[in-house]
Parts: sequence; C-alpha cells; structure tokens
Amino acid sequence: MTAQPEHTVQWKTTIVINTSLQHHDTSRRLLAQQHRVRFSDNVAPGAFVFPAAGTAFLVVHLQELPENAVNKARLLERVGHFVHIHRNGFLLLCAPLHGKRELDTLSDLQQRLFGCNLRILPVQNDAEIVDAMLKISKVTSKPHVDIIRNRLSVAREHIIEDSPVWKMLSDMKLG
Repeated sequence: MTAQPEHTVQWKTTIVINTSLQHHDTSRRLLAQQHRVRFSDNVAPGAFVFPAAGTAFLVVHLQELPENAVNKARLLERVGHFVHIHRNGFLLLCAPLHGKRELDTLSDLQQRLFGCNLRILPVQNDAEIVDAMLKISKVTSKPHVDIIRNRLSVAREHIIEDSPVWKMLSDMKLG
C-alpha cells in the first residue's frame, strides 16, 4: 500500500511587476499559476514586489550585460536604488551557466553591497526565478511566517527542556 500525497491548497498572492515585464516568461508563469498579477510603471524595471510578504525581487539577466565599467556602474546604481526602496529585497542573478564571468560578477556585487540588507541568489532560468520568489514570499507572509515562528519556538523549548547540557547547567546552579 502506498501513501497518498497530502492534498494542499495552492498558495496564491498578489504580485506587482514592472510593466516592461508584461510579456516576459516569468510573468506568464506567475499568471499561469493564477496569482493576482498587477503591472505598474512605479515598480523598478526588472522588479517583482510581493506586498503581502513585504518582499521584493530584482531580476538581472547576466548574459544581457556587456562587460564594461559603465554597465557595471549602472547595474550597481540600479541595485543601490532597489535596496534603498525595498528593505527586504533579493537580487536574483540569472545566467544559464555560472562560469567565471558570472561568478566574478556575483563576487563583485557581494563585495560592493556587503553590509546592506540585500540577499543575492544565483538562478539559472525563469522556472528557478519563479520558484525562488514564490518560496521566499510564501514563508515570509502571514499566516506562514507565524506558523514557522511557532514551530521554531516549540523546537527551541523542546531543545532546552531535553538538553543534557541545559540539565547539567541547571544542576550546577542548584548544587
């Protein structure tokens, strides 16, 4: 007898996307999953904003960036503007293969943006972009974030109660 997979309700959310991405494959994938997609010129080019989760994603396709200092400066300016607007932001660096050029760009961005509130994730295609955005946004939105916090709290309490180290420290204080 095989176990039946648990039926789960598919998570749906509202996503605000820059108008320039209206016909992009990533937008079509989100629409196909029946998310509420809104297009706006007020969102930065290449950006996806998940208001319910309080997260935003900036997608940069590395193969579209010519290798010169002017374009790297523009990219840094664009990312800096994104970070200034969104305090819970993610930069998704998309490249089919992550070779030397892509890893150098990733390393350069990490060094220049060290200490800011931006997380950088390498992805390889539009499917990975959508998957990463949805997973991160789901776990950071209500009620999922409350469920995760509760589970972590219960796990912490369990660890403290059953920890031999904790018991030893308690015994030392009583003795």
